Amino acid sequence: MSEALRSAVNRSTTLEDVARVAGVSRATVSRVINGIRNVDPAIQESVRLAIASTGYVPNGAARSLVTRRAGALALVVSGAGAEADGQAGTEVFTDPFFGRVVSGVFTALRPQGLHPVLMLADAPEAREQALAYLRQGNADGAMVVSTHAEDPLPALLLEAGVPTVLFGRPDSPLPISCVDLANRDGGRLAADHLHARGCRRVVTIAGPSDVRAARDRLAGFHDAMARHGLPYLPHAEADFTQAGGERAITRLLIEHPDVDGVFAANDLMAQGALAVLRDHGRRVPEDVAVVGFDDSSAATAGRPLLTTVRQPVEEMAAEMTRILLDHIARPERGATSVIFEPSLVVRQSA
Repeated sequence: MSEALRSAVNRSTTLEDVARVAGVSRATVSRVINGIRNVDPAIQESVRLAIASTGYVPNGAARSLVTRRAGALALVVSGAGAEADGQAGTEVFTDPFFGRVVSGVFTALRPQGLHPVLMLADAPEAREQALAYLRQGNADGAMVVSTHAEDPLPALLLEAGVPTVLFGRPDSPLPISCVDLANRDGGRLAADHLHARGCRRVVTIAGPSDVRAARDRLAGFHDAMARHGLPYLPHAEADFTQAGGERAITRLLIEHPDVDGVFAANDLMAQGALAVLRDHGRRVPEDVAVVGFDDSSAATAGRPLLTTVRQPVEEMAAEMTRILLDHIARPERGATSVIFEPSLVVRQSA
């Protein structure tokens, strides 16, 4: 062990200790720690090895003063018009979709040494708090999952100059980056599969009409079915929950008892449909074929296993994170979008 390294490990390690062990200047160590890119890769590696061998821990507060960054990103679940009783917020933690978003964000941030701050902004007061938190620079940017068309938060963040990326395209035109799924194509995949199975008396459990993804899935499904010669398909709107799916299929079965195919706009509502069909003595898929959407954990949580349209949520969330990091590193970068393609996962229900 060198004298410099022995000295460093015997007391609190400083930036100067790292510089002596690496054989470089203190300024060079500082540039490496703060991510400044004009440092030779070999020197960067020497500095990283010196940091590891000395056990040096950068001072986060001092680093923030140098970089003017908080070292954290906000993951905001936002929606306009939600109830203020806390129920909307707690549902986030039980919805497999949001769990997959969080997983994708963590996967992308872990190698960067950054941390996500989860914020729920499902009521006006919570939205104002989130906006104030971000305006004050407590996070370097925001990844926003917006659940309602009239949500004002994306436009407010844009106006405040907060680097922001959306999960899902905004309903109204905004110069803001986003990741999204080709939801209409997903609806078409479900329609083509049900039609190929011979289903002709098909009903749809649609998501909320004020959610763009729900509208697009329904439109894509109806468009494809019209091309197959079925211009009218009954549908009932629900709220993306299993209970909502149960209520919707119950109503549809009363109005259309001869149904032989069901498309649900997410897997939770499809699971609700499976439960009600079973209670009504309908065999799946022999009597009624069922197709869901998302390919979430709900698709394999019951029996029969659910045929579904896959939305690669984890990959989409990771891409949303990468775009935001690039916006932070390059503030001059313009808005961009990345649209992912859906795919059909065939299991037992259709």
